[in-house]
Amino acid sequence: MELHIRRYQASDAAIVWELHNLGLQLMGAHLGNGPRDADVLAVEDYYLTTGGEFLVGEVAGLVVVMGGLLPTGEREAEVKRMRVHPDFWRRGLGEQLLLALEVRARELGLTRLHLDTSVQQAPAQKLYLKHGYREIARGQIAQLELIYYEKWL
Repeated sequence: MELHIRRYQASDAAIVWELHNLGLQLMGAHLGNGPRDADVLAVEDYYLTTGGEFLVGEVAGLVVVMGGLLPTGEREAEVKRMRVHPDFWRRGLGEQLLLALEVRARELGLTRLHLDTSVQQAPAQKLYLKHGYREIARGQIAQLELIYYEKWL
């Protein structure tokens, strides 16, 4: 199975929205759609025109993985919206996308990446720890306990 990673295009909007929601629902981390999802509905505005990045990965022409770099400072960004279609879980696709985002972050001159994930998302926690992210805090949004991570590039 070959993964082709590329930059988000406007034609990806519907599948990105679907993948965003599906991933959260299946992990028990979906709080319902609202203002905090605005970036997923306007990827170009939030990621691409602000100096960030948003990548999708295709297998046999189908988008099955996604993730972005949302600028949060002069040389830092938040890793956001990492999702893998459940039919492709545990095949290393999320890891490939994370590594591609890190390469792109270095190309953009970023020196620090940070992110959060919920305690329900154990596979994500393992992925981030495996790649050198360290826990820096915990927090709460509604009923979700969040773990905050960072990595210096």
